Amino acid sequence: MRLKHNILKLYIIKGCLWFMLAMPIIVLFFQDKGLTLFQIMILQSIYSITLSLSEIPSGYMSDYFGRKNTIIVSSIFTFIGYLIFSYLHTFEHFILAQILIALGGSLMSGSDSALMYETLIEIKNEENYTKYEGRSYAVANFSESIAGLISIPLITISLNLPIHIQTFVLFFCIPVSISLIEPTKKDMYNKSNVSIKKALNFSLIKNLKLKWLIIYSSIIGVATLSAAWMAQPFFKNLDVPLVYYGILWSALNFTAGIGSFRSHNLEKKYNHNKLILILGLSVGISFFFISLNPNYYGILFFFIIYLLRGYLTPFLKNQINNESYSEIRATVLSIRSFILRITFAIIAPLLGYLSDNNKMSFSFLLMSILILIVIVFSFIKIKKLNLNIQNSS
Repeated sequence: MRLKHNILKLYIIKGCLWFMLAMPIIVLFFQDKGLTLFQIMILQSIYSITLSLSEIPSGYMSDYFGRKNTIIVSSIFTFIGYLIFSYLHTFEHFILAQILIALGGSLMSGSDSALMYETLIEIKNEENYTKYEGRSYAVANFSESIAGLISIPLITISLNLPIHIQTFVLFFCIPVSISLIEPTKKDMYNKSNVSIKKALNFSLIKNLKLKWLIIYSSIIGVATLSAAWMAQPFFKNLDVPLVYYGILWSALNFTAGIGSFRSHNLEKKYNHNKLILILGLSVGISFFFISLNPNYYGILFFFIIYLLRGYLTPFLKNQINNESYSEIRATVLSIRSFILRITFAIIAPLLGYLSDNNKMSFSFLLMSILILIVIVFSFIKIKKLNLNIQNSS
């Protein structure tokens, strides 16, 4: 069946999108163009705000106009954004590029996972979604890991070269996206049921378990995104030689890939409530230990955070998909991304300000406190709702 090829094509798209040669030095690239860390975090804030505002509408577009069409437009926007990064180097141009990349990201967010889930439903293999989603994220992380190693010799030539090559790679997402096949099983999809209002009501009011899964998943996303953007300034504070940035970035993402690849084994082996509590607490505690160890020992806890990110991302997406249904699946996933991005947009400038003023350890401590509070409260709510469901049945 040709539909099965969607999985491989989604892996290829994920691999190209995450072949981020620029990421190990993106902060240095911006600084080389004259930006301060505060301006860089403003860029990330603009990116996150744009992504947040477009997340839910883009999820609706994906549910209504089709996941394939949305992924195609996403690939085009992302390519154009990096094309601007490659050749236009003012703060204003960077803002435009971030907006386009954010729109591309919002259109992809939820659409790829929804298309994968619906494809698996049609070929009657949805029970293995975590396995395939885990492999998808493993491909992404391994791709970024390989890109990190390749970036090492490129960095010594020019900070611009990784951006140029990454733009070239992103182009290939467009033809692969065009070749995707939209699932056509009639009884699983009805456009008259596609509604942003319905998705919001269902995910945040009607289905309370889904609501707290979204909140939990969002804070985990904020935590891992913050770790990713604070890693390079952390290395810089330690005077890590530039040549090792690519190696460290590669190793971090390879670690996340291992976690993603093994995520379905954890899901099958352990109680889901215990996983939610233990893995979530581990993320918060890792941030706490980084705040206590602003030295080379702190790097170890970045590796732990990345491993946990690998475990949690496919696991939590499966939990959310299981609580949703086909007509609003992409919108529900976008609601999660909306909460994640708007939260990060608020926090990112503060993290940048603290780092610029030699208070990076305090920024990790604040993140630790925030993560632990949300994780514990979400776990209590989810566990209580699970008990109520079991008792009612």
